[in-house]
Amino acid sequence: MSPTNTDTMKDHLGDAGSHLKSAARAAGSAVKDAASLAGDELRLGKANVKAELSDSALSGLAAAELSGAAAKEQMDALMDKGKDLIDSAADLIRERPLASFGVAFAAGWIIAKLARSND
Repeated sequence: MSPTNTDTMKDHLGDAGSHLKSAARAAGSAVKDAASLAGDELRLGKANVKAELSDSALSGLAAAELSGAAAKEQMDALMDKGKDLIDSAADLIRERPLASFGVAFAAGWIIAKLARSND
């Protein structure tokens, strides 16, 4: 006896169910593989972030170690400028002692006047 249309339809539905089952297994495997690969990428990214943070910390420490020397250089430069300013003022006082005395007297008088007006 030849198969009926109903039997053929059942066979095709069974084949469709088998193919769907295989597709579901393949999709599950693909998701599992993607999750594994994503985990690997995440671990690699985490390692890269840690390495960069470590390098940043080392650079910061190196900068901190040099900050003392840089501050000393700046202080030396300021001291040299201060000495130059004092030397310049001393030269001006030697060249014009009367004018220097007049300026100092006037500055003292102004300061005293301001101090008395605040009382």
